Amino acid sequence: MSAEDLERYETEMELALYREYRDVVRIFKYVVETDRRFYLCNAVDVKVRSETGDAYFEVTMADAWVWDIYRPARFAKNVKVLTFKDVNVEELQDSDFKLPESD
Repeated sequence: MSAEDLERYETEMELALYREYRDVVRIFKYVVETDRRFYLCNAVDVKVRSETGDAYFEVTMADAWVWDIYRPARFAKNVKVLTFKDVNVEELQDSDFKLPESD
């Protein structure tokens, strides 16, 4: 496989992933961003832990979709993430994910 073939394949996979995101975003309530992944989910809980002296985040999500081009199954019933980096949680509003009406 040439570098050009690989680049074309990755571009096609990214476009397919974006289309899947566009199709499923309507069924989720939250967007969660961590340093490694982007998630959509319907329930999220973030706790700050510091048992060893260093603070870290424990993020628990239910009914989730994971933005990951290389993951064969992007839907997950439960997800738990431990991270020392920032976590961003946003609640989606109905207007955030409505597509424009076509005439």
